[in-house]
Amino acid sequence: MKFDCANQRLSALFTKESTNHNPMRYSIFFLCLFGLACQQEEARSDAFGNFEAKELLVSAENTGKLMTFQVEEGQWLEANQVVGYIDTTQLDLKRQQLRATIAAVLGKLQGVEAQNRVYEEQKKNLDREIQRLEKLLADGAATPKQLDDLTGQYDVIERQRLAHISSLQTANRGISSEVAPLRAQIAQIDDQIQRSVIRNPQAGQVLTTFAEPMEVTMMGRPLYKLADTRHLILRVYASAQTLEGVSPGQEVEVLIDAGAEGFQEKSGTVSWVSQAAEFTPKIIQTKEERVNLVYAVKIRVPNAGDLRIGMPGEVNFSGKGLAQTDPEPNEAGL
Repeated sequence: MKFDCANQRLSALFTKESTNHNPMRYSIFFLCLFGLACQQEEARSDAFGNFEAKELLVSAENTGKLMTFQVEEGQWLEANQVVGYIDTTQLDLKRQQLRATIAAVLGKLQGVEAQNRVYEEQKKNLDREIQRLEKLLADGAATPKQLDDLTGQYDVIERQRLAHISSLQTANRGISSEVAPLRAQIAQIDDQIQRSVIRNPQAGQVLTTFAEPMEVTMMGRPLYKLADTRHLILRVYASAQTLEGVSPGQEVEVLIDAGAEGFQEKSGTVSWVSQAAEFTPKIIQTKEERVNLVYAVKIRVPNAGDLRIGMPGEVNFSGKGLAQTDPEPNEAGL
């Protein structure tokens, strides 16, 4: 390896000059050793990028005054948590008006069963008359014509009953058809009232708020921005050669700045590797780097509260940092 050859040369230099006890030569040796350590630390990272989160913009689903709105920046919200509601007074009044209209329309319905009972009573009376007349006819006290007349009246009443009942049913169907659109309007208003309750769609942390209580909002107006910060995504760009053997689901080493102490190590999982090459992002300013084609990679990293959106990060796809491996001893025993 390149680093091993350099170490051997430095070891030979140190052994050769150790008897001279020259302080300047010692300084040069340790400076070179420090430079090699820095090169090893830089070589530890395969790609660089920034942390991001999947953000969700929650908007109003109705128009009206925000009667309550309990959302603050930095607040953690659970899924389906009620965070406020929009005034529904006008919607409720409209619903009451529609219900009254339905009651008035239904009051026009004809009593089919009541009318049918009237005809049935008339038929029963005629039936009794026919039975009495048949006995008189058998005794010679009535004529066949009288019996035929009563039988004809019975048939007429039956036809009248059928025609009247059919007419009433047709009229009632027309009245009922007027009620269906009114009930659909009530269902629509019920849905609007439900949408006036502001429910948080998914668990996450509030990043930004765009409204305040008692403000008048409109349908589609953004209320707040939300993101699940329990896991952040480190988006990096790497060449095809660097990504050899890298696939979704692979565990990698993620490094974030830890001040003077160097890097803080975290474990991440590759969640997506772009199938299409693209030019190096605009943040790379040198001409040599801009012409290179790279692939975007997303790495899912658990967040214990120390990661922030936009924070820079580095990744080592091998999962083992060079700093974690002890260098082989050289000839000087260093």
